[in-house]
Amino acid sequence: MRIAVDAMGGDHAPRSVVEGAVDAVGRGVPVLLVGRRPDIESELARLDAVPGSTHDILLLDADEVVAMDEASTTVLRSKRAASIRVALEAVTRGEAAGVFSAGHTGATMVAAHAVFGRLPGVDRPGLAAPIPTERGTAVLVDAGATIECRPQHLVQFAMMGAAYARLAFNLESPTVGLLSIGEEATKGTDLVREAHRLLKESGLRFTGNVEARDVFRGEADVIVCDGFTGNIALKVSEGVVDALDRMLTDALRSTLQGQLGYLLSRGAFADFRRRMDPAEYGAAPLLGVNGLCMVGHGRSSSHAVSNGIVKTADLARCGLLERLAREVADSCQPEATADAPAAPGA
Repeated sequence: MRIAVDAMGGDHAPRSVVEGAVDAVGRGVPVLLVGRRPDIESELARLDAVPGSTHDILLLDADEVVAMDEASTTVLRSKRAASIRVALEAVTRGEAAGVFSAGHTGATMVAAHAVFGRLPGVDRPGLAAPIPTERGTAVLVDAGATIECRPQHLVQFAMMGAAYARLAFNLESPTVGLLSIGEEATKGTDLVREAHRLLKESGLRFTGNVEARDVFRGEADVIVCDGFTGNIALKVSEGVVDALDRMLTDALRSTLQGQLGYLLSRGAFADFRRRMDPAEYGAAPLLGVNGLCMVGHGRSSSHAVSNGIVKTADLARCGLLERLAREVADSCQPEATADAPAAPGA
């Protein structure tokens, strides 16, 4: 289950990406590092890792990189040899079972759509981000792949998210909630209100609207929204966790009594950080494309990259794509005039 890794994708690439890939190799996952060969070889030399010596680490040249501030469609126009596109094409040739990238989310989505195409019955892909809750793990779809949506797209996100929750988190009959500004069916934008009506008729275990304050309570296993809303919700929650961790640490260390309390509770704090840390999940699958593509956080550490690569291999091994395709083919109905997805902005 070799995984193609976009070595040039991410805020700390290629260093953190190569470090994470080498760690993943140590955990039993062979990798295909895609990017600028001199930069990758320099990082491997620093880690005393020799590519090709055991076939656990292979290299594939890609001289172009999509910067975070470039347009998503760059991979279709001026940079067709970008590392993310070359990595995706390696999967279509059978050189890898899936792709991991912590680079430009929009470019990854556009390139995956161009290279892999869509699963039958799907109009728009969606990122399925895992969300830790009081009851376990929920899935937020879409977390940033498709910014402008129609009501039918949200229904497709719900169906794909429910299928993914069954396969990845062993949830036999996942519940679905729609992210909105109120619990009532009349609340929200035109998009949300119409999606609410369609979800009620979808045959899914739709539990109604979910307010943002209730996302982490675990009242829904799958939370559906457009990519713009989902990306903001995800990043706000990450920022709140980071700020809360810093404020609590500062408060506990500010007095002698607080320092004693911190020493007694630091194990619980470590468990809390680990449970809420996106690095522990590693990556989110891009659902709806006809290939396995996992997207990591742009700020991914080497630990997050390693977890993301291992997660990609796990999903490839369990046949996620094939099982997902079977499930959505019977339930997702495409629009009569489905066009190419709008370029995302996340």
